[in-house]
Amino acid sequence: MNTNLALLLLLAPLLGFLFNIFFGKKISKTASGIVGTLTVVLSFALTLCFFSKINIDQQPIKIQLFDWIQISNFRVDFGFLLDQLSILWLLFVTGIGSLIHLYSISYMHDDENMHKFFAYLNLFIFFMITLVIGSNLLVLFIGWEGVGLCSYLLIGFWHKNQEYNDAAKKAFIMNRIGDLGLLIGIFIIGSLFSTLDYTTLKTAIASSANLDLAMISLAAFALFIGACGKSAQIPLYTWLPDAMAGPTPVSALIHAATMVTAGIFMITRLNYVFDLAPEVQNIIAIIGAVTSLVAATIALVQTDIKKVLAYSTVSQLGLMFLALGFGAYEIAVFHVITHAFFKACLFLGSGSVIHALHGEQDMRRMGGLKKVMGITFITFLLSTLAISGIPPFSGFFSKDEILMTAFEHNQALWVIASLASLMTAFYMFRLLYLTFFNEFRGTEHQKSHLHESPALITFPLIVLAILATIGGLISLPTNSWLNSYLAPLFSKEAHEAHHFGTTEYSLMAVAVLGGLIGIIIAFVKYIKQTQVPAEDAEITGLAKVLYNKYYVDEIYDAIFVKSINALSRFFRDYVETTLSSLVFGLGKVTNEISYQGKKLQTGSIGFYLFVFVLGLCSIVTYLFLAQ
Repeated sequence: MNTNLALLLLLAPLLGFLFNIFFGKKISKTASGIVGTLTVVLSFALTLCFFSKINIDQQPIKIQLFDWIQISNFRVDFGFLLDQLSILWLLFVTGIGSLIHLYSISYMHDDENMHKFFAYLNLFIFFMITLVIGSNLLVLFIGWEGVGLCSYLLIGFWHKNQEYNDAAKKAFIMNRIGDLGLLIGIFIIGSLFSTLDYTTLKTAIASSANLDLAMISLAAFALFIGACGKSAQIPLYTWLPDAMAGPTPVSALIHAATMVTAGIFMITRLNYVFDLAPEVQNIIAIIGAVTSLVAATIALVQTDIKKVLAYSTVSQLGLMFLALGFGAYEIAVFHVITHAFFKACLFLGSGSVIHALHGEQDMRRMGGLKKVMGITFITFLLSTLAISGIPPFSGFFSKDEILMTAFEHNQALWVIASLASLMTAFYMFRLLYLTFFNEFRGTEHQKSHLHESPALITFPLIVLAILATIGGLISLPTNSWLNSYLAPLFSKEAHEAHHFGTTEYSLMAVAVLGGLIGIIIAFVKYIKQTQVPAEDAEITGLAKVLYNKYYVDEIYDAIFVKSINALSRFFRDYVETTLSSLVFGLGKVTNEISYQGKKLQTGSIGFYLFVFVLGLCSIVTYLFLAQ
């Protein structure tokens, strides 16, 4: 029974993909969207069934479908592992995925390739489920590559725009760099333990007395490189902001709530490997903290509403990696969940605004929208309060846990993370004020057509806003259901609750005060002083550096892209030319010899007899001399 239900959970979105690919064009757009949505809803319903079962039995469900690879003592099965971690991930992948599919029915209704869009979304859900429920690293890798493919297809969905195609290629190539690291890590683990199965690997590590810690550290570092690519951490983060070229539902589902958390999932799943590599954990914490700050500074001055949210996502992912670096896996998972709620709501809210403004994404052309978009505004406000870490919203609880953990382990990184959190409150309320407050700054044509989005768009916003508001209840500081739920996956030390005292309450007050300071600064600048960001040509100084993202893309272009292009031109103009000359030269020599040789074909019998006798005499002479 478990096997059949797990297969149905996995294959339902794949069936939606196949249906829309083969029959989507033959039915109405709405029907295409409904079919795609129902398949994901079915997966969500089955996930709830497994969640209930595991919550009662407290035992993971392991399903082996067939033997996949067996070479000597190395064996890999194709199977599934449904435990606390995978079920938790499935809940928000399929749950939020269902809401975003529903949202897309209305948002993408005017697109001529709507059926293809839903096919790609369904395919993404299929691969994301594969990634999450795989029982070993090789099945995870299938899902890992699959979601990368779907990301490429959906970023470049509007492929008639070359800039969008370039953004899709950039995401695909940068992720391949990270994926090479992931593969190397998988190879090292396979060679060390002769298994890639999570359960067997954990047992082997626990029972081994002579672990090669140097090689394990190398494997952990390689795996972390893979996580950096998928979860957009320094130095492999520049693809994510450009990925906003895709339709807004894609940004919400793939590049905010699900795929970009795959790196956090992988590290959490292999926590027993990373716990053996404290040096790598330190690197993870430092990279996470620096990424959170760098991305937050860039978001301060962006004017594209989706770009602000994109850099916000990179920054929040950095905080999750900070928690992972300290071994606080359950806290990282907590922030993954709350982030999925409020960031999906924020992206879908931005999509509602873009929908009302007929494609406008520049916040300098917005303003005053709360008057006509009440539901969008309220849901956006609630999610903005959540991401800003204001109590009692969900982001307060998860972000506060991260900052408290950082203070306990490394106060320098705590300062960095606290600054990033303060900036988050500022740039998110800057976005809120520029978009929804003061007077409308767009065209008269846009103003005359302003309206609230239809119910299919606002309903998911309402659900996500409610979750962003109350989601923190799953892990209260003194009574954490989430920590207890995840306890079987980690060591005892990993999930110990904080003992609250003066220090903890002081840290909590500092975090909230930082958020309030950011909000007040934004209020003074954009409400009291009614400032509007300068036009691109008028931006100068540090703001220009931040607006141009520290020129990292230009640096990468100069160091890597141009050098690779120059190397390619060298091989084309010199190496390829030389090799071609050699190959074609041999062909010309052969052709010339053949041309001269055919002149011997005269048709004269006497000449042929002469050559025959001459050849025979040559053979006899050779044999005589050889004796």
